[in-house]
Amino acid sequence: MNEVDEHFFNRADEHINLSNAQLSDASMGKVSASMLYSVARFNAWVAACGWHNGKEMEAAKQEIIEYFTEQYKKMLSENVEDYITNFDAHIKNK
Repeated sequence: MNEVDEHFFNRADEHINLSNAQLSDASMGKVSASMLYSVARFNAWVAACGWHNGKEMEAAKQEIIEYFTEQYKKMLSENVEDYITNFDAHIKNK
């Protein structure tokens, strides 16, 4: 991952902790789907804040989608690799 600010992982951990807490009421799949939706919704808002109107945003729609999906793909790949490398340490409580 490229440069991140000093609070990056703390913010991420807060989202993960919220999702973990939700596991008491819902399955992993449902919690994951809700998290994915919330990230998509938030990133659509972030993207919208960069434009003056919907037509401008529409013109950049494909670029916006490609940017966020590429970022997600990189982060997911890094985390899957971490779980592969450190599987026993991460999953030892199962």
